[in-house]
Amino acid sequence: MVKQIAVKDYLAKAKAITQDPDQTKYFFNNIKKFVLIVVRIAILVGVSYVILSPIIGFLANSFSSDKDAYNPMVFVLPQYPTLEKYALAILRLDYFPTIARDLLYTLSVTGLQLLVCSMVGYGFARFNFPFKNLLFGCVVIMIVIPSHAVMLPLYLTFRQFDPLGLVSLITGGSINLMSTPIPMYIMTLLGCGVRSGIYIYIFNQFFRGLPKEIEEAALVDGCGVWYTYFRIMLVNAMPSVITVTVLSVVWQFNDTFFAKLFLISDKIVISKSISSLQANIANFDKILEPTIQELYLDAGIILVLLPIVLIYMLLQRYFIEGVERSGIVG
Repeated sequence: MVKQIAVKDYLAKAKAITQDPDQTKYFFNNIKKFVLIVVRIAILVGVSYVILSPIIGFLANSFSSDKDAYNPMVFVLPQYPTLEKYALAILRLDYFPTIARDLLYTLSVTGLQLLVCSMVGYGFARFNFPFKNLLFGCVVIMIVIPSHAVMLPLYLTFRQFDPLGLVSLITGGSINLMSTPIPMYIMTLLGCGVRSGIYIYIFNQFFRGLPKEIEEAALVDGCGVWYTYFRIMLVNAMPSVITVTVLSVVWQFNDTFFAKLFLISDKIVISKSISSLQANIANFDKILEPTIQELYLDAGIILVLLPIVLIYMLLQRYFIEGVERSGIVG
């Protein structure tokens, strides 16, 4: 009897909803919102799984023992977790000295890139000069053209480095800059470093969005161009500075293309050492089983990723704010 009354009440409410246009519209709007929420959650979960599943696999394998590698019942969580893989990976990568040299190299290049790209972006945003549009078009082309298209000219340039014949005039011959990070510093200083075109574009968009009244007020107060740039404009552009800093550190730290092109030592660029980690373990530790070697490789990958993850976690809030205000969204 109670069930019949409940069914009748439900049918009466459904009939009232269908007869009232406002309630019908409200009902379908709620259904639409619910479907959109479900779709968003499904997309976020799917994208997160695609991005994070390899990292989760590397992390799980790095703690796995040799028994876990051959146990078909083990999935994700190792049965006999161990830190042995990390200990040997740290030893063969010469991890702490190498990561210190790599971070010093990466941060120095990043600092130089911030200075040069922000100055170029500010110049394009605020000054008028001959061939301005043509030069900015070259910046856009630098973003579009892949690095592989210019690798041969770059190699030949720094293999026999002799700008305008000045080096030959002084020393009697060209200089070979291979096996050193000097080519990266030269390219960065000239605004042609790793992804420099994107950074120039980000700074240009941000400076164009700042009101010109700031500079006019500084000019009235007697500030010169350089003082206005360093003490006023660059401070106001801090969201873009954080964005470029994070992007530059990540891309420079993970760069292997230019490191291999210029034959930069594995003792400076740790991302190159990963490619030879398995061979080193096979040669020095006589671990010849590929399945076991992959466990050590996964531990090395996690060690290389760790500094970048920590840097991103520290600067995440500023990075998101910078992306929103830099003009590169949409």
